[in-house]
Order: sequence, then C-alpha cells, then structure tokens
Amino acid sequence: MNAPLKTPLPLPAAVSKAPRLALPGAGGVNNLAKSLVPPLLGILLFIGVWALIASKSQGLPGPISTWLSALELFANPFYDNGPNDMGIGWNILHSLKRVGIGFGLAALVGIPLGFAIGRFAFLAGMLSPIISLLRPVSPLAWLPIGLLVFEAAGPASIWVIFISSIWPIILNTAAGVASVPQDYLNVARVLKLSEFKVLTRILFPAVLPHLMTGIRLAIGVAWLVIVAAEMLTGGTGLGFWVWDEWNNLNVEHILIAIIIVGLVGLALEQLLLLLAKRFDYAS
Repeated sequence: MNAPLKTPLPLPAAVSKAPRLALPGAGGVNNLAKSLVPPLLGILLFIGVWALIASKSQGLPGPISTWLSALELFANPFYDNGPNDMGIGWNILHSLKRVGIGFGLAALVGIPLGFAIGRFAFLAGMLSPIISLLRPVSPLAWLPIGLLVFEAAGPASIWVIFISSIWPIILNTAAGVASVPQDYLNVARVLKLSEFKVLTRILFPAVLPHLMTGIRLAIGVAWLVIVAAEMLTGGTGLGFWVWDEWNNLNVEHILIAIIIVGLVGLALEQLLLLLAKRFDYAS
C-alpha cells in the first residue's frame, strides 16, 4: 500500500525568496561611458593628428618625445639657479601671481564702475565713448605705456593684464544692471530702500550671472595676454620661458608650455564655474 502524498508546507516569504544583490544600474554605466568616451576619442584624435604631422616634419617633435621631455622637466620643477634659470614650477607661479594681481585690480575697479554705469544713465552716456574708444585697442599696445610709466617689467605686465581684462567686467556688469526689471526698482522706491539695500538685496542677486560671465571672460583674456607680455618684457614667467626655450631651439619644451597654458586656463575656468554655481541664487 502506497503512503499518502503529503503537501509541502508553504515557507515564509522571507525564506522562500532569496535576497537579490543590488547591481549597479546599466543607466549609470551608459551615462558614464557617454561622458568619458567622446573626450577620450577627441584626445586620441588630437594625438594621432599630432603624430602624423610630426612624422612628416623634420623639426616638430612627436607626442612620445614630448612626453619623455615632460617627465624629465617635471622631475625637478622648482630648482632655482638665478633669475633667468628657474624650474617650470616657478615660472607658472610667477605668471599666476601677475595674472592674480592684474585681474584682482581689474575686478576691484570694474565691478563698482559697471554697477554705476548700469545704474545711472548720465554716467553711462559720459563714459560710453571712452570705453568704446579704448576697448578695441590691442593689449600689447599698452605695454610701452606701462614700461614708460612704471619703469619695470613686472608692473608693466600687471598693467597690461589690468587694462585688457577690465572691459569684459565693466560691460557685462553694466548690462546686467540695465536688464533688471524696472518693477523691482519701483518697489524699492515705494519701500524707500536705501541705495545700499537696493544694491545688496535687488541688484546684486540679479546681476550675478552677468557678472560671473564677465569675470570668466576677463580671466581668459588675462591668461592669454600674460604669455605674450612676458615674451616681450623678459625676466620670469611662462612667456619668458617659452621665448628662452625657442632661443635654445628646444621645441619639446615649447609644446609642453602650450599644453600647460591650456591646462591652467581650463583649471581657472572650471574654478570660476564652481564659484558661479556656489553663488547661483536661482538654484
């Protein structure tokens, strides 16, 4: 006689279902690939074109020889054998110092002046011809004036940075102030707010995006101009270093300097973008 079949007892839900391990989503991997693959392909394409041109040229070094020269150069970037023989690290710091001083002075003068021009139509009409006349002048055209007035290469370079980077700050700040809706100012007038409160509570938050755009443009111009100014004035800095390496016919170092200038400029722009996001009132 066969034994009766027994129906198995149902297991609790916690026991019947084995826990599933959480795997990273495919969407995250795809997004990471989409953000990394295009820049990597662009860099590889640039290196490939560079290598192809170098293979057809007798004087242009290729990527491999430039990379080996960069490793040797950055093995001791802060040596100091005198004013005209310093490591690449010191030259970068000297250029950044000049850009920081010139750009800081331009911001110190340009931001209040931009607010005043955008706020008062009479002042805008008075200064508009002067700005329109001086803004298109090439930055290097101001270098002889700086050498004549300051009688030194360092202050003359800072002067060139100042005069070339102040215009984007003034114009973008003034445009931001002029774009503030008149209703906001009418409400401030009804509430009898002081000019300081109008500036800090109404104008500054509204003008900040325009101001940060002007600052980004100004720092880009300042970093472009400093290399050319240092080539002409000599002493220390990336511009002088590039010219000195050209006199020594060391083309690898010139290519390295070009890459350094681009990387430092990119880093400065990214820092300003982070700063803009930090003070973004709309976020």
